[in-house]
Amino acid sequence: MQSKYDLIVFGDAVLPDGVLYDHAVWVQHGKIERITKAEAVTAEDLANAEQVMHAEGRYVMPGAIDAHVHCYSALNEGFLNASRSAAAGGVTTIIEMPYDATGMICTLDAFEEKKQRLEAESVVDMAMLVTIHKQDGYDDIRSLAAAGACGFKVSMFNTDSFRFPRIDDGQLFDSFAVIAETGVPVGVHAEIDEIVRRYIDKFKDEGSDPRAHSWSRPKVSESAAALTVLELAHATGVKLHLYHCTFPRVFELVDYYRSQGVQVTAETCTHYLMFSEEDMPRLKGRGKINPPLRSPEDVEGLWELAKKGSIDLITSDHAPWPLDRKNDDSNIFNNASGAPGVEQLLPVLYSEGVAKGRLSMNDLVRLLCEKPASVFGLGHRKGKIQPGYDADLVVLDPAASGILDERELHSSAGWSPYDGLEMRGCVTHSIVRGTLVYDADNDKFAEAGHGRFIPAVHRS
Repeated sequence: MQSKYDLIVFGDAVLPDGVLYDHAVWVQHGKIERITKAEAVTAEDLANAEQVMHAEGRYVMPGAIDAHVHCYSALNEGFLNASRSAAAGGVTTIIEMPYDATGMICTLDAFEEKKQRLEAESVVDMAMLVTIHKQDGYDDIRSLAAAGACGFKVSMFNTDSFRFPRIDDGQLFDSFAVIAETGVPVGVHAEIDEIVRRYIDKFKDEGSDPRAHSWSRPKVSESAAALTVLELAHATGVKLHLYHCTFPRVFELVDYYRSQGVQVTAETCTHYLMFSEEDMPRLKGRGKINPPLRSPEDVEGLWELAKKGSIDLITSDHAPWPLDRKNDDSNIFNNASGAPGVEQLLPVLYSEGVAKGRLSMNDLVRLLCEKPASVFGLGHRKGKIQPGYDADLVVLDPAASGILDERELHSSAGWSPYDGLEMRGCVTHSIVRGTLVYDADNDKFAEAGHGRFIPAVHRS
């Protein structure tokens, strides 16, 4: 007798090379077993399936991978809240940042302890980034890479001396050379510390105007920092990733260095595609993000680059600060930097990108699924609807519409800069390794602990 399938999902399957309308995705043992035309599924097949999901007329796409999430910047968020928020937004794999309120993840002991918390609390899968000591921690670099870390994250700006410190250029140079040996990428928060410090001081008395935050972090502080680490990558051969790039010139520099043989990728974030510094008087502290919102022209330029393929991936930079850290209207500089966004990443990009003709469905999958998986060592099992891959699937209803209401979101932050946005399309179901982890019909989640740590596989 034919063995039972775990799940058969009917819908419009989004594969790497196009959309297969009226197809079925077959799942067995948590993996995608095959993709067939819907009409090829027999009554006997349906009888032999543990579960059948009818999503005809909706997209069945790979689960999104958010490559830039801070679950523990604010301790009330944690893996449970962040992962539920992710699942509700169609993110089935989180790539977690190493800068926690309790300290950096830069040793094997800290890494293993956090991995245990992840697997006890999360409803979606996760990969983990790590960082480096301000001292010479080269043995830690090697042991963390061997333990399956998906990448290293470093900052050129001193956000917080305890949990998010600046690493100086000399140590970056030495560390890049060691990281290059492991084949693991290193990602950089690129802002020149001295420029930003000088300009914060210059505009500190204008903090009643929320735009002063953007003025205090000029574009050249970002592009000059990017240029420095691009040169260091050229010299050391390390795989480089640039986080949260805010304007087109940075991507032009990346394209040039790529032509010189540097292995480099770069991302932007949802908020840089949605807001400009002209929105700061309305958003106030909710719009304070590092690097800051740029000009309306930069926003349009980023959309053009995303369509053209010059942007490798798009992330949320999820930073779920509670509102009491974001609501000082008297001085923009008194607010924490960052905004929640993992739940809005896929819905906003579909609504503002695909539904408005700025992106195709395949562009969306490339930016949110395929490329994040390949950059961070998950491409052997995540990011595609393909036989043998994890059955991480998202059902998206393109006919749905509504208004984004921050009160209905699942992050502990309880607010969103996208509140009130007119939305087209809606995530109705999220599946991780063949198990339904989110059902929008009843706002139901899988049990905490379904999520698993996914060790990265990199080639040097």
